[in-house]
Amino acid sequence: MRSQGQVRFITITTRMQMTVAAVVLAAVLGWAISMSVMAFNQYRASSERASLLEREAHVAQSEERFDAYSDDLDATVADLQARQEMLDGIVEMLPEDLVAEAEDTVSDSSEESAELISMMREVFPEAVGLAQIEARQLATVEALTLYADRRAARAEAAIRELGLDPRQVADSSTAMGGPFEGMFGDGDSAIDPRFERLGLSLARMSALERGMETIPQFMPADINSISSGFGYRRDPFNGRATMHSGLDFRAPHGAPIYAAAAGEVTFAGRKSGYGNVVEITHNTGIVTRYAHMSGFNARVGMAVEAGDRIGAIGSTGRSTGPHLHFEVRVNGRAVNPRHFLETAPHVLEEARAEFAPHAAAAGQ
Repeated sequence: MRSQGQVRFITITTRMQMTVAAVVLAAVLGWAISMSVMAFNQYRASSERASLLEREAHVAQSEERFDAYSDDLDATVADLQARQEMLDGIVEMLPEDLVAEAEDTVSDSSEESAELISMMREVFPEAVGLAQIEARQLATVEALTLYADRRAARAEAAIRELGLDPRQVADSSTAMGGPFEGMFGDGDSAIDPRFERLGLSLARMSALERGMETIPQFMPADINSISSGFGYRRDPFNGRATMHSGLDFRAPHGAPIYAAAAGEVTFAGRKSGYGNVVEITHNTGIVTRYAHMSGFNARVGMAVEAGDRIGAIGSTGRSTGPHLHFEVRVNGRAVNPRHFLETAPHVLEEARAEFAPHAAAAGQ
């Protein structure tokens, strides 16, 4: 080392070099070991977290909802009020026996709701009341969903008993449209899945029960006046064997003819062999046909209910005297109407009476 014109020499001994090298090596080893430990800890933490996700899912839900309460209490109140208004509207449309059944289970809160209420009581007591309201709402939603599913299952069983496909009966709306209006307005993206499930269950129940009304179940004329049944018979004009695709009801000229089920008149006019004919489409793959009429009380496009008068008995077309020729066609194929007319009223009434005994007693 040169300093002020003088040169000095510093000697680094072998021992000193070894000491410095040992210190550096120890530092490198220490760094490598610490990094390995950190990596191992991260891997172990990741594995433990993955294994606990399913078990802690309900905790995460409760924590998320707790954060929602904490961040904006006013928004939470508005959301709960919107839910309650929706529930009130649904309950007003349901029969009294449904409301009674729902009230029996409304106080049964789930584990998730109980945990949330407990959390609120400890750290956010101001929001305990809101958490309790939400718990009651969820219990009500679950009860109504269960009830709707039970009613839908009963309606489905009744439809199957009549030999029809419940999916076709429920899928009766062939033309639908209009603006989208969510259950909670613009906040639908955050809707609780249990509320959405309730809406779907009620929609299915409603579709199946509406579909039941479109199944032939009302006698178009006096059952005691049936003069010819469904199946092969001797033709009244030429005496040859022929297939009779309906029922014949003999009655005086001008006697009333009634719609067998709810539907829409899709034909009213003359058809070869049938004379004056009215056809009603029932949106379930079923069409009922009323022939040999002397007059019409229905026009194309008219909506009718079971039991509505649609015409009068006559002898138009290929007929030997005043009578009603009545057909039921499922997906274009003629079936025996007697099966529907004699079986459907009892099967469908039992399905209705199970969940609405007050309506059945009133004759609705």
